[in-house]
Amino acid sequence: FFHVKNRKLFILQLHSICIRSNTATESRQTAPHRTAHTFYSYQPPHSIMCTRGHFGNSSEIGVFAKLTNTYCLVGKGGSQNFYNVFKSELDGKIPVVQTSIQDVRIIGRLCCGNKRGLLVPDTTTDQELLHLRNSLPDSVKIQRIEEKLSALGNCIVSNDHVALVHPDIDKATEEIVADVFDVEVFRQTIAGQSLVGSYCAVSNNGALVHPKCTKEEQKELSSLLQVPVMTGTVNRGSSIIGGGMVVNDWCSFVGSDTTATEIGVVENIFNLNPEDNDDVLDDKNKQINKMKKQIKKAALQKAMIDDLI
Repeated sequence: FFHVKNRKLFILQLHSICIRSNTATESRQTAPHRTAHTFYSYQPPHSIMCTRGHFGNSSEIGVFAKLTNTYCLVGKGGSQNFYNVFKSELDGKIPVVQTSIQDVRIIGRLCCGNKRGLLVPDTTTDQELLHLRNSLPDSVKIQRIEEKLSALGNCIVSNDHVALVHPDIDKATEEIVADVFDVEVFRQTIAGQSLVGSYCAVSNNGALVHPKCTKEEQKELSSLLQVPVMTGTVNRGSSIIGGGMVVNDWCSFVGSDTTATEIGVVENIFNLNPEDNDDVLDDKNKQINKMKKQIKKAALQKAMIDDLI
C-alpha cells in the first residue's frame, strides 16, 4: 500500500535503525564496566537439603536412624550405602555413629534425643552404652532409663526447647526428659494417636504431623512447640512421619519412596532452603521475561523487513 518511492525509503530507514541498534548493543557488550548476558550466570542452588535414602528394602529410614543438631545415629547392619548417605551429607559437621540398641538395629524407634542429650532403654547393653559415650560429643548427656513403654522413639519427640510425650508415660520418665534434654515437657496426642514420636517430626524451625490432624490441633501444637505446624505425608502417602524421615535444623533425610511433592512440603515447613528467597526469584523471573520480550521484538522486526523486501 506504500508508494514505491516511499516504500524503499521506509525500508532504508528501518534498516538504518536496526544497524544503529546492533552497534549500540555491541558497544555495550564490549564496554569494560558491563558484563554481557549476566543473567545466564544464574544457577540454582547446588545443595540438596532433603535427601532420599533406604535401609535395605525399607524406606522407613526413621526406624533405623536418629538425627539431632549435634549427632546422628545409624543402625548397624544392612547395606553400607545407608550409612554413606548420612556420612556424605554430615561428614565434618556432626559425628555419624553406627550402633545398635539391645542388639537390634531399629535404633530410631528405641531411643530419643536432642542436641543436649540421648535417652536409651534399660535393655541397652553396657558395651553399646560405652560405645555411644565414646562416640558422641562430651556435651551430650546419655542416660539409660527404665520405662514400660520401652520404644522411646515412638513415645517421645523433642526439639531443643520442647518435648511431647505419650500420655501414659511414667512421671519419672517425664522428669528425666525435662532434665536431660533441658526442655519443657507436654503430654500430648496427635490426630488421636498416642505415639507422638511415630506421627510427628519436629525441629527448631517447624513440625510435620499426621495428615488427619485438625486445624485446632495444629494451632494447639504450634502454641506448645512455638514453631509452625503443617500436616503431610512421606513415602507416597504414609502417615507415619517419624518412621519415614529424620530432620534437624539444616537438613533432612526421607525414605526413597517419598515423592517430590512431599519433599517440597518437608523443605517448606522445616525451612530447609532459605536461599530460595521469593524476592530473588521474582527478580530472576523479571529478567527472564524481559529478555523474552526483547527476543520477540527483534524477531518481529526481522520478519517485517523480510516481508517488505
